[in-house]
Amino acid sequence: MSNRLFQGVVHQMRDAIDRVIGVVDETATIIACSELSKIGITHEFISLDMADSHDTFIRDGFTYKPFGPHIKPDYAVFVEGVDETAAKYAQILAVTLSSIKQYYDEKYDRNNFIKNVVLDNILPGDIYVKARELHFNTDVSRVALLIKVLTTNDVSAYDVIQNLFPDKQKDFVFNISETDIVLIKEIKAGIDSKDLEKLARSIVDTLSSEFYTRATVGIGTAVVGVKDLARSFKEAQVALEVGKVFDTEKSIVSYDNLGIARLIYQLPTTLCETFLKEVFKQGSIESLDHETLFTIQRFFENNLNVSETSRKLFVHRNTLVYRLEKIKKLTGLDLREFDHAIIFKIALMVKKYLTSNPVKF
Repeated sequence: MSNRLFQGVVHQMRDAIDRVIGVVDETATIIACSELSKIGITHEFISLDMADSHDTFIRDGFTYKPFGPHIKPDYAVFVEGVDETAAKYAQILAVTLSSIKQYYDEKYDRNNFIKNVVLDNILPGDIYVKARELHFNTDVSRVALLIKVLTTNDVSAYDVIQNLFPDKQKDFVFNISETDIVLIKEIKAGIDSKDLEKLARSIVDTLSSEFYTRATVGIGTAVVGVKDLARSFKEAQVALEVGKVFDTEKSIVSYDNLGIARLIYQLPTTLCETFLKEVFKQGSIESLDHETLFTIQRFFENNLNVSETSRKLFVHRNTLVYRLEKIKKLTGLDLREFDHAIIFKIALMVKKYLTSNPVKF
């Protein structure tokens, strides 16, 4: 990648500097040059001149200026000529290419660094050491968002999201699979979860309306520092998985708003099966038909209010009462009683959880 980076600069400068210019690496192989035919040629004596000095030197009619962050230079620029002008051109080119390389490495390494932190591929003790090396700000709030692409076309969702968040010093975007994209977003301290959901909504809407790509977004909790980004990412993963089980119609799922669903998701399946057997001693939950389950759902949505539920269902109040009595007879639970309603609500969620064959992280 450095070769392409350097060649781009050399190509732009060849008209301004009316001389042959280029770059050699530590093996003295030409990796960029204004004369393309010279690329790949090696002058092994030059590597001896570069051995451990950053001083300008002259060889075979060219002026060389080594550069790089290490004691032994990684590269050297060369300019045709041995006069003072050639030396100045070499100095300018060395400063320019060194700065561009440093900027590129920091940006590239930062993205890799964040990816390794998020995926737990770096030892905890090395995180802050590496962060200092990269001049990475560890005192700001960040949040992990996991974007899962469900349907796509020829457009790269990764490129779209990168363009939505162009500040490469604050926001980091990377792929972890063909369908999963991670966004690490720098945020204001104390930001409201609704604002994070608006941010996620903008991503989903842009992909959908402009690029006909359907996606869901899981949002982790906001964290300060770097080490806890892995936790925020895992929370975003859990949010998507739990949402897939309990909120199938939602495209934005926040870990903070999972509620009791998060608790159920963390329970062992054997414990859930035992719970269902204890709750439905008098009859199986499978004995409830679709119409009855729909009635129960509407009853819960209307806060156990019989009159309001019957109005929303367009049935007589007595018809609803009859259905509730039927449920009580089948299950032993009277949904008009708050405690029984809570147990039944949780039981339905547990049943849904078991049916989904959950994936654990």
